[in-house]
Amino acid sequence: MSSTSKTVPGNTPRAGDDPDLGAAGSQLSTAPQEEAPNLPALGVVGWVRWFWRQLTSMRVALLLLLLLSLGAIPGSLIPQEGIDATKVDDFRARHDLLAPVYDKLGLFHVYGSVWFSAIYILLFVSLIGCIIPRTWQFVGQLRGRPPGAPRRLTRLPAYTTWRTGAEPEQVREAALAVLKKRRFRAHTVGDAVAGEKGYLREAGNLAFHIALIVMLIAFAWGQLFKYEGNKLIVEGDGFSNTLTQYDDFKSGNLFDPDHDLAPFSFTLKDFHGTYEATGPNRGTPRVYEAKVTYSEGAYGKDKPTTIKVNEPLEIDGSKVYLTAHGYAPVLTVKDAKGDVVMDHEATALLPLDSNVTSSGAVMVRDGYRNAEGVKEQLGFNAFFLPTYGGKGSAMFSTFPALLNPMLALSAYHGDLGVDAGFPKSIYQLDKTNLKEFKDSDGELFKKQLKVGDTMTLPNGAGTVTFDGVQEWANFQVTRQPASGWALGGAVVAILGLAGSLFIQRRRVWVRAVEGADGVTVVEMAGLGRSESAKVPEELGELAGILYEQAPSPAEVGAEPDGVSDSDAASPAEGAEN
Repeated sequence: MSSTSKTVPGNTPRAGDDPDLGAAGSQLSTAPQEEAPNLPALGVVGWVRWFWRQLTSMRVALLLLLLLSLGAIPGSLIPQEGIDATKVDDFRARHDLLAPVYDKLGLFHVYGSVWFSAIYILLFVSLIGCIIPRTWQFVGQLRGRPPGAPRRLTRLPAYTTWRTGAEPEQVREAALAVLKKRRFRAHTVGDAVAGEKGYLREAGNLAFHIALIVMLIAFAWGQLFKYEGNKLIVEGDGFSNTLTQYDDFKSGNLFDPDHDLAPFSFTLKDFHGTYEATGPNRGTPRVYEAKVTYSEGAYGKDKPTTIKVNEPLEIDGSKVYLTAHGYAPVLTVKDAKGDVVMDHEATALLPLDSNVTSSGAVMVRDGYRNAEGVKEQLGFNAFFLPTYGGKGSAMFSTFPALLNPMLALSAYHGDLGVDAGFPKSIYQLDKTNLKEFKDSDGELFKKQLKVGDTMTLPNGAGTVTFDGVQEWANFQVTRQPASGWALGGAVVAILGLAGSLFIQRRRVWVRAVEGADGVTVVEMAGLGRSESAKVPEELGELAGILYEQAPSPAEVGAEPDGVSDSDAASPAEGAEN
């Protein structure tokens, strides 16, 4: 048998050198062929065409995606009005020069700013304009067949040749069978067999960009129709999903709270928390859960369930998360006559540290009548320690559980300002119209109480009894529509990107013709979309299989002149780039 092989350096073939070769390799990608824009000397139409070609090019789409990523950075570093208006106000108060600049640039509401929306919309249009023509072109390629072999296969990056005693038709039939067995789309064109493989590369590329569009739509839909609210609930109290029940609430621009809030309610029966008692993780929560009963709709039946951290309650598209926990001292307040003005009422205090040292305000609207007969309201600054370290220790809790609760109160009287018609914080006293109760030394009257202790106010103002402690839990109710679509788009985008990066689109041609001496000459060549070691390796493997299936000249009793046994070599040895 005679075998010769040839290696051609791996420069991509030029269509100008061989028109057939250029046609065979030019459409391994679905990227549209770029043509010089035919702009008129004057006029708007030409410039519109040029702008559209630039906008729908892949490089502009990638540039817009980069700009969108960079534009989102200020949204995570600078306080946002839609997330925490209090932090925005605090930032403005502390940065007199920087805050006006941020306001003009829209950096306090990045995701709703004009410039961010412009990038978002341009990216959306660019992706659609880029994908549609590529999709139609890819569909056309799937419906078509691999092109015929170029006239000169020697110009391809991966090439090998040998001679055999088999008939050209036998070689072509064997080549067709080999290529189909290796999952090539193959058919016979003239004196050669053409095969193509790796269509999933372009399918992955298109899937990646379509998934980006799905993600953009899902994110936009979620931002427009989302809502998020928080509610602090003391054990035994309940909540109905109406706007007035929330402590704070924010939503997307197209969300309608009168129609879009899912009808449900729930009651906090018990909060249960346990903590590590010893070791380096002392005080770390081990069990952190809220037992509730909930009902769906206006007349739904109560159902018990337990809400845990990262295990929300899902009701009609909304999720109820357990986000925080604290304590609410229970107080009974009586006036000078012994009449109860606040009966066994729990007041939630806000935690200050991981051991749930808490502070807040207790407001008594009914109050008492002073020496002049004027009715005044009572206010108390409250400081609570679930585990007090004992007399002489610092006023901070040493453990988050209720091991040795202690409540410190400092007393005020006057006008709390809660009846003025303006919103007031229920966790902080407005001392504008309040006066301090004074002790015998003329200092602010304050006292530390344990459960069961009673504090007698000066000037016959009444008494305050510390009856006990209840626990509270804070719940966050959210609805993020289209989140499933966004997740699905992200998964498809990753899979599509992996396919476009790791799958190689390539073509293989096998030509078998009868030589001048009557011996069949077999040529094999491969071409990939990009220079890759996989094409020559795969071509060598295919050539080795085909070489074994075709009879050699020695088997048919003929050996060409001038060829010795030492010249016979496997064609796979020469199929290298």
